[in-house]
Amino acid sequence: MALTTWALGPALRLCAAGPVCSWEMLHVAGAGVCGCCGALRPRYKRLVDNIFPEDPEDGLVKTNMEKLTFYALSAPEKLDRIGAYLSERLIRDVSRHRYGYVCIAMEALDQLLMACHCQSINLFVESFLKMVAKLLESEKPNLQILGTNSFVKFANIEEDTPSYHRSYDFFVSRFSEMCHSSHDDLDIRTKIRMSGIKGLQGVVRKTVNDELQANIWDPQHMDKIVPSLLFNLQHVEESESRSPSPLQATEKEKESPTELAERCLRELLGRAAYGNIKNAIKPVLIHLDNHSLWEPKIFATCCFRIIMYSIQPQHSHLVIQQLLGHLDANSKSAATVRAGIVEVLSEAAVIAASGSVGPTVLEVFNTLLRQLRLSIDYALTGSYDCGAGVSTKIIKEHEERMFQEAVIKTIGSFASTLPTYQQSEVMVFIMNKVPLPSTQQSIDAGKAGENRNRLTQIMLLKSLLQVSVGFQCSNMLTALPSVFLDRLLSAALMEDAEIRLFVLEILISFIDRHGNRQKFSTISTISDISVLKLKVDKCSRQDTVFMKKHGQQLYRHIYLICKEENNVQAHYEALYSMLMLISIELANEEVMVDLIRLVLAVQEIAQINEDNLTAYNRCALFALGAAYLNLISQLTTVPTFCQHIHEVIQMRQKEAPYMLPEDVFVERPRLSKSLDRLGPEVFFWQSKISEVLGGSGYNSDRLSTPYVPQLTDEDRLSKRKSIGETISLQVEVESRNSPEREQRAPAEEITYETLKKAIDSVAVEEQERERRRQVVEKFQKAPFEEIAAHCGARATLLQSKLNQIFEITIRPPPSPSGTITAAYGQPQNHSIPVYEMKFPDLCVY
Repeated sequence: MALTTWALGPALRLCAAGPVCSWEMLHVAGAGVCGCCGALRPRYKRLVDNIFPEDPEDGLVKTNMEKLTFYALSAPEKLDRIGAYLSERLIRDVSRHRYGYVCIAMEALDQLLMACHCQSINLFVESFLKMVAKLLESEKPNLQILGTNSFVKFANIEEDTPSYHRSYDFFVSRFSEMCHSSHDDLDIRTKIRMSGIKGLQGVVRKTVNDELQANIWDPQHMDKIVPSLLFNLQHVEESESRSPSPLQATEKEKESPTELAERCLRELLGRAAYGNIKNAIKPVLIHLDNHSLWEPKIFATCCFRIIMYSIQPQHSHLVIQQLLGHLDANSKSAATVRAGIVEVLSEAAVIAASGSVGPTVLEVFNTLLRQLRLSIDYALTGSYDCGAGVSTKIIKEHEERMFQEAVIKTIGSFASTLPTYQQSEVMVFIMNKVPLPSTQQSIDAGKAGENRNRLTQIMLLKSLLQVSVGFQCSNMLTALPSVFLDRLLSAALMEDAEIRLFVLEILISFIDRHGNRQKFSTISTISDISVLKLKVDKCSRQDTVFMKKHGQQLYRHIYLICKEENNVQAHYEALYSMLMLISIELANEEVMVDLIRLVLAVQEIAQINEDNLTAYNRCALFALGAAYLNLISQLTTVPTFCQHIHEVIQMRQKEAPYMLPEDVFVERPRLSKSLDRLGPEVFFWQSKISEVLGGSGYNSDRLSTPYVPQLTDEDRLSKRKSIGETISLQVEVESRNSPEREQRAPAEEITYETLKKAIDSVAVEEQERERRRQVVEKFQKAPFEEIAAHCGARATLLQSKLNQIFEITIRPPPSPSGTITAAYGQPQNHSIPVYEMKFPDLCVY
């Protein structure tokens, strides 16, 4: 009150001096009051007011701004008040549409943020974020862009002190909304979207590395950030598809929301730790589902290519597991959707580093094989419910086939990224999934189960072929373990021609370790083997061991495949390639001899024709033998052997060209029906080959022995139609490999009694099997006392037999002459040595 009286003193004295008082005098007094009160305002307010010019177009008053900055640095405790006052002015200017002063206030805030790094900056930041939020809430695009730019500058500042209570939820939501802007003006829409992307990038940079900040990896945030970035990746504006000048194109590329969104997404994924990958990938999968982006698969593949190249390499298997889980979740979706997911999986597997599929490698393949089986069921039943009810979706068989091919391709892509030992495990795993005939389960023709099993066999063998193509292993024992090879060769004896062809192709891919497969793709009788430029290495010790262990098994299956009626050209080409690759990759002298015997036995199949093969099959077998012996004779470099083979081929060219590959393996093969009236000069003679090779150091005794395959139960159980057919394969066991027309021992005649004995023998086997089953069941389920009593009775019987044996052993039998006289004239019993005694059969083992 005293101060006010002092300030109004001149005016009061004028009034006291006289009745005359002019209005101008009062105005001057009032001005004095205002000026005096303004001088008494806090200094920070006066400094803040001074940075604003009278005309906002003049911009920030730089000298006064420097004073404000110096004051803030000198008195950091005032920084929060400066921020609050600036915020108050900005909110007032926004409401009054004084946008020039708004820009000046934001510029001042930016400069203060860049200059001040004290502990009190947290309170100042709260005022700053409040002002940015106010701008972002505005409907004016310019204010939104202005607020975003200020936030981005703030995001690049590294704060010295943490903030425990700061929240960015509003900014994530608002920036995500800006990323989806649908403004009518294309340029403004592009600017708003780019501002939104920059804002999200700023939020990520500000929070991702600070554990005390809000966790940006929470699903509530990722569900907004990731779809916003994908939306801008997906929508390429029309203006970007135009063709401006090169300079304009470069400038436009910098301003493209697509490029900016991709850069932001890469930065986000690059910062993701192990535990955050799932939250970052799940929104991508949901976005692709919601917008039906799996079917074209182009955008989905692009997204996951970005993801796989951006994340840390050791986290690649997490992305693959996410995709596999999503595939399972969409197991009843359309085939095109599932195919898109699987093809993205294939791309991801190629990008992933070797061995990065993770510890559950077999689980990956198990998931893919399960999807393959489901697809087969869908195609057969026409329903996604597999017969549980009528499906509302229409299943297109060709789409399911596309999906199956995509799964097979993906299996190959996965396997190619694995080390050799894991590839071997995967192949055994796949082979164990192939349904094969057995004694307990047989496939009956004409039933629905046959089609399902056949399709499953074909698809799994296709998958196995994809894996084997990329498999490289120098040790055949490792590449083809017994448990794997036995099941694979069992499939080779099935009636289905397509399955047999897949088995042959798989075996060829294993044996071909030097890339010679394509050089034998065409069967021919070339005169100079050097034109093929074969890569030949010496047979290793491991290969020799492999052929000693499995050679006869391979020969037998090749022999039996040659006897199939439904073989086509592709089968004979595969057989030719396999024979040649064994000769090059795995052959020593013994293997070479066995292969020649095998081919001569194949020639005998066509010559005798016990299996009633067609004319084409017989001519194809003759041509196969000619082509193989032609090349093998040149590999052995034995002149007399080459001469004999060449003479037979020349004779065939003159008299029987239909026995050579050039006339058989063509589009319109030339065949003959008079194959039973051929002369001996068009055949390869086993005695002649044994003679010429024996003179060069080869085992002539083995060469002269005809090849007879050892048929096992596997052959009957795998494919034979009847018991009589099985017996007919084993009746004639004498030489059938020599083409000489010598007198043969008469073959056993198959009569009613023969068939009856065979049937009885099968019945005996069944009875023996049933007896064994009962014994096992008895020991599993019977009481202990009963088992003990049974074993005790058996033990008593055995003990009595042993006592009889001991009595016979101890009591010597009488001598034929009764007694003999010793040197001292005393009679002595003559005992038989133990090794000459005849023991009961029970004691001999």
